[in-house]
Amino acid sequence: MTWSRKHVITIESMSREEICSVLDVAGFYRRECMKAGRAPQYDTLKGFTAVNMFFENSTRTRISFELAEKRLGMMSIDFNAPASSLSKGESFEDTLMTINAMNVDAIVIRHPMNGSAQRATEYVDGSVISGGDGTYAHPTQALLDALSLRERVGSFEGLKVAIIGDILHSRVASSQACVLRKLGARVFLAGPSAFLPDSFKDDWKVEGVFHDLDETLPGMDVLSLLRVQKERMCEAEIPSFEEYHRLWGITRERLARAGANALVMHPGPINRGVELSGDVADSERSLILEQVACGVAVRMALLQLLLGESAPR
Repeated sequence: MTWSRKHVITIESMSREEICSVLDVAGFYRRECMKAGRAPQYDTLKGFTAVNMFFENSTRTRISFELAEKRLGMMSIDFNAPASSLSKGESFEDTLMTINAMNVDAIVIRHPMNGSAQRATEYVDGSVISGGDGTYAHPTQALLDALSLRERVGSFEGLKVAIIGDILHSRVASSQACVLRKLGARVFLAGPSAFLPDSFKDDWKVEGVFHDLDETLPGMDVLSLLRVQKERMCEAEIPSFEEYHRLWGITRERLARAGANALVMHPGPINRGVELSGDVADSERSLILEQVACGVAVRMALLQLLLGESAPR
């Protein structure tokens, strides 16, 4: 297909064909890295500049974007929000216009406010990629999750995936559910009632909603776990970690009740002894570190597709 998209803000706005193009290019970078035994360097986007604007803390997303940019030959600039003129009263919009005036080609943005990535497209001329948008969306996480699964299981058709945990406060959940549905998987949601309104079944077009983990597990091929996000909750919503793990934590015993070869995913950071036990996180059924590795490849693919047609040769 001919890629014409300028920004990556949500999975909902992407077609299945676009999603598959990203996975195909990312798959190439994954194979090249594995074949070489190290990360190859490319000149694909030499002369291009990206600014990574992270208004919230990040390890995996921030570092993988920076690595992706540098491995493609780009100049990568880290925007340090606390040390910027935001602390002097400069607005979000004026900050974007200031950076745009410096002729950058792409901006990666993570911000606590829903809609911030879309808002950024109104103030910059280059491409905008969401690195996490409030509790609303995390498209690149969903794409790397899809690549991780495709590499392990091949086809998505009929794959039963349960997204489990703090769905209400997660920016990952809706993007992941959407990408998996578009690729042919059967998606279910599970979590405590306080973290999972029943209305999400229709809103997200999933096949079912569970409020009991033991009812969720039988027959599931993939358990995609979500972190309990205390930083996004009021005090009354916060459960004890011990109680959450007792009711919702994935242990070896609980994993055995799912499908025979059920896989475990988690976008990170993981809380061992809360969402899952340490032995599950480190087991052969865990895709957690494969997800991290796929993150660099997916972000390389997106940058190439967004900027590559005009890249210097």
